[in-house]
Amino acid sequence: MLDDQVHAELDRRLAPVDAARAVAYRGERPGRQPVHTCYVPADAVVPGLAAAWGAAALAALDEHGLPDLGYDGALLDEVLPRVRAKLAAEPVEDLRVDAEDGYRGHPDAEDGDVVRAAQAVAADLAAGAAPPSVGIRAKSLEGPTRRRGVRSLDLFLGSLGAGSATRATVTLPKVTDVEQVRAFLPVLDALEAAHGVALDLELQVETPQAVLGGDGAVTLARMVHAAGPRLTGLHHGTYDYSAALGIAAAHQSSDHPALDLAKQLMQVAVAGTGARAVDGSTNVLPVGPREQVHAGWRVHAGLVRRALERGLYQGWDLHPAQLVTRYLATYAFFRGALPAAAARLSAYVERADAGVLDEPATARALAGVVLRGLDCGAVDDAEVAAATGLDRPVLDGLAGRTGAPAPGSA
Repeated sequence: MLDDQVHAELDRRLAPVDAARAVAYRGERPGRQPVHTCYVPADAVVPGLAAAWGAAALAALDEHGLPDLGYDGALLDEVLPRVRAKLAAEPVEDLRVDAEDGYRGHPDAEDGDVVRAAQAVAADLAAGAAPPSVGIRAKSLEGPTRRRGVRSLDLFLGSLGAGSATRATVTLPKVTDVEQVRAFLPVLDALEAAHGVALDLELQVETPQAVLGGDGAVTLARMVHAAGPRLTGLHHGTYDYSAALGIAAAHQSSDHPALDLAKQLMQVAVAGTGARAVDGSTNVLPVGPREQVHAGWRVHAGLVRRALERGLYQGWDLHPAQLVTRYLATYAFFRGALPAAAARLSAYVERADAGVLDEPATARALAGVVLRGLDCGAVDDAEVAAATGLDRPVLDGLAGRTGAPAPGSA
């Protein structure tokens, strides 16, 4: 047997490594991740916005009907009533008031538009009609827009008021340097202290410099760890990033291979940190005559499905009618995944010989998929319990969402 001093020396040398890893890699962020973020220009935000988007989505569905999106008829029969119910009850999961690229108001009008948008969000929060999470995207920290961006944040949060919201998200666009992230953190501290609203941070990956720095390092990873626990996600900007790479406008899309590289690096950078990698948007909108609406829905549904298959569980929506295919593709994905995930989870917990030998990491991923389906309404508790034999606390433990030990772990 080795002398205990060998073990003690190993512990001594690796204790700092253990401590640093625990700080840098905090594990899965607890709670629900929205399936999308809806970006609405500041001058278009009015009270009752979420309900209006839901009503517009339902109206588009009723007027145009669904095109063939490649789904099995039986699955579509299960999904469509749930989509309709979602659009009526909770059409927007995450709202971002946009005072950046989506905002087309005159510079002299921005103060008033941002204040009115905050007041509209506050009214919906007070009435219980707001989305589960809300926030604002201001202008970037580049020299020409820096003060304007921070001023809009100050006005928005001051008008939102601590009495209306206890937490909001600030989206920082066009980040190019780690020092921008470090410099922004004290600003967020000051805004929290001034307005009494806890602030989360999102970073938008819209420039090549945000992905790969001049020193050859992956800037994304440095940004994630500079931001620390305040960071909730890296959001990819489809069109700014495509344009920066010189991709022709006709070929700018979130499924372009050049964008896949950036998003894969985003996923690697956030893995284990508690932050999430988020897909971007499509500007192909389902508007106009039926043929054009159907074409827009086919594009959007295909992009949502593709992102989900690649582990990107959240994206952007820019128009109410996109909610139809956001939820349809999302619900079809999670309902389609449930039977196999349920069988493998049951076998894992029972240590049964089921032909597939899953490890704890795979069980975590399987439970995570089931929980995401529950969170967004694609499946319900009774269905999951019947399929898996497991209740929500056990699934939380398997997915690493709680401090409870995961069943079947060593």
